[in-house]
Amino acid sequence: MTAEEQRRMEELYKELHAHPELSMQEHQTAELLENLLEELGIEHFRCGGTGVVGVLRNGDGPTVAFRADTDGLPIAEDTGLPYASEAQGTLPDGTEVPVMHGCGHDTHITSLVTAARLLVREKDAWSGTVVLIFQPGEETGAGAQAMINDGLWDRAPHPEAVLGQHVWPDRAGSIQLTPGPTMAAADSLRVTVFGKQSHGSQPQSGVDPIVLGAAIVMRLQGIVSREVSPLQSAVVTVGTFHAGLKENIIPDRAEFTVNIRSLEAEVRSQVLAAVERIIRAEAQTSGAPEPTIEPMYEFPLNHNDEETSHRVLDALRGVLGDENATLGTPRMGSEDFGRLASAIGVPSVFWFFGGFDSVDEDTPVNHSPFFGPVIEPTLTTGTRAALAGILEWVGQ
Repeated sequence: MTAEEQRRMEELYKELHAHPELSMQEHQTAELLENLLEELGIEHFRCGGTGVVGVLRNGDGPTVAFRADTDGLPIAEDTGLPYASEAQGTLPDGTEVPVMHGCGHDTHITSLVTAARLLVREKDAWSGTVVLIFQPGEETGAGAQAMINDGLWDRAPHPEAVLGQHVWPDRAGSIQLTPGPTMAAADSLRVTVFGKQSHGSQPQSGVDPIVLGAAIVMRLQGIVSREVSPLQSAVVTVGTFHAGLKENIIPDRAEFTVNIRSLEAEVRSQVLAAVERIIRAEAQTSGAPEPTIEPMYEFPLNHNDEETSHRVLDALRGVLGDENATLGTPRMGSEDFGRLASAIGVPSVFWFFGGFDSVDEDTPVNHSPFFGPVIEPTLTTGTRAALAGILEWVGQ
């Protein structure tokens, strides 16, 4: 990479970091990407609203796709960086919120754009087609499906594999890749339990949905500890709970949200069934009306194809060294990346690269207001890893 390419890479990263946008609202980001692809002479099209797809062709050969996600999060940045975000956004419910690239998607975009720039410069080193997928709405699980529904694979060549990567709190310059299940499936539910409103001094005249909801919340904690095998993984979290307007009124309803994560399809089905069983049974026990259970969103299991994973890991080790590209373990975080490949029945591989000089208990994690990866060697590692994966298919 030349000094000029390094400068442009860092400038792009700072620009993206300072101007994040919420999921499915990445309008300025999409325009910036279109301009960059136009400048590089790469054909491109909009897809899924604010998604952008580039198709880089260079003669005959295999086709491979690489995805970078583009959305930010409703977080007030507190990194103290000179290029920290001061952006504001509006949630779908109309709430005004601060916005931050608190999950590092700006590093993903920068790495893929820089890799594309190098591929354009070094066309003698490869032959084939590279599909560059800049995907919106990863944080809400909406973006990949939106692109598929908008004809992504009708408009772009079908690849032999779809690749992707994610920055995370590990040593900058290192990569971890996990063959098989690598990120959990996730299901989020909105639950409303109903009671009978009454005066707080006369509980016998009502049905208390707060007590009912609290009983459900506590009972749900027994699913993982008492119904799921200790040799299997699952998480059940109640993330919000809302009820009532005044301390001396028993309200007529309570609403809470549940998040469920799992690494196996049968465990997912088991836990979802247990959650519904407990909610409905507790309502019946309380003499309450039938509750409502509404799906909010779901993320698929992110599964790395075993054979393709080892192929990619060998390529990563070839450029980064065996000590810097290692096997990892599954994570309970979730991604919608896998949908892009499963929609056309091809393998996918997703890995993690570090973003911090050192790692200890104080290292900020993704989705933290303090999440600010070091620029180098983070960006160079992300770029080299993207190139290594791509060239494993199209390299001469």
